[in-house]
Amino acid sequence: RGRGRTAQQRGKAMYIIIAILLFGVLIAAHEWGHFIAARLCGVTVHEFAIGMGPQVWHKEGKKGTKFSLRAFPIGGFCAMEGEDEDSDDPHSLSNQGFWKKVLVFAAGAAMNFLVGVLIILILNFQAAGFLVPVASGCAPEFEAVNGAALLEGDQFYSINGSRIYLTSDIDLLLMLANRQPIDLVVLRDGEKVAFNNLAVGTYSDSEGGTYQGYGFYRTATVKEATLGVRLQYTWYNSIDFVRTVWFSLQMLVTGSAGVGDLSGPVGIVSTINEVGAQSASIGDALANIAYFGAMIAVNLAVMNLLPIPALDGGHIMFLVVSTVSEKVFRKKIPMKYEAAINMVFLALLMGLMLFVTFNDVMKLIR
Repeated sequence: RGRGRTAQQRGKAMYIIIAILLFGVLIAAHEWGHFIAARLCGVTVHEFAIGMGPQVWHKEGKKGTKFSLRAFPIGGFCAMEGEDEDSDDPHSLSNQGFWKKVLVFAAGAAMNFLVGVLIILILNFQAAGFLVPVASGCAPEFEAVNGAALLEGDQFYSINGSRIYLTSDIDLLLMLANRQPIDLVVLRDGEKVAFNNLAVGTYSDSEGGTYQGYGFYRTATVKEATLGVRLQYTWYNSIDFVRTVWFSLQMLVTGSAGVGDLSGPVGIVSTINEVGAQSASIGDALANIAYFGAMIAVNLAVMNLLPIPALDGGHIMFLVVSTVSEKVFRKKIPMKYEAAINMVFLALLMGLMLFVTFNDVMKLIR
């Protein structure tokens, strides 16, 4: 028993280390995107740092940039001249053109997205095939209620206008439908067949009983993993991650999900540990964690581009507003106002992060 507990503890420690390394890679990729874009646009970068807090290592690089590692692996930054205030330096960010600024601000999120896509691509090159969700038939009452039947082999294409990329999308989209009538589209011999306004009803099952549902049965076929199919499903998976973030935001706005459902670094580490512990082997654990990491990378990309002050999307929003103000009213919005608003929202975001972290810890205790 003692040896079993020791091995289990070593496994947990390993997954925690992997989680920290994953955060480090995603942070480094994000800041590296800003750094490369800044260099390409001729912007002076004073410091490129991974981590926050006290400096534990640094090196002076070319063009006066300091590269550093800091004590706490919870963030990072790329300090550019003229990023938060006006500067007379011609190589400052504030003195660059509109599109160069957009490129610099968006490059971090773009790099996170590319990292996510690359991870999925690597995982997909290990796959022998991909599951395609298809119908295996429908309940006896289905045709009488809906005017037509689902045939075995019909490929599920969309629910309520949202594409079905992966087999798991069906469960997600049905959950979002919340047992309300749905519009279902399937592909039959390459043609779209629509079943509109499918309502939850009472249907017979294969054992002679009844159940409440939409009346269709589903299974999956395997699609051979050619190069084209691997690339196709890499893109499908990436877009699916983006859409999942959008659905999550919709749930927060509509109230079907609350702030208590959010997870921060502690929750993510806990999930990674759980994913690793439930995997059949170390290889499976690493693959599952990598897939989870790809989802986090895409999530970070989307969230960072939201038009919220203190985020990259907020910088782009202020840039657009300031540019429009300058064109229409011949007056540029001073950067000090943007800096002040960013500080307020940064404090709010930090408060939210502290709340989410506290909530994650309480979940672990419970």
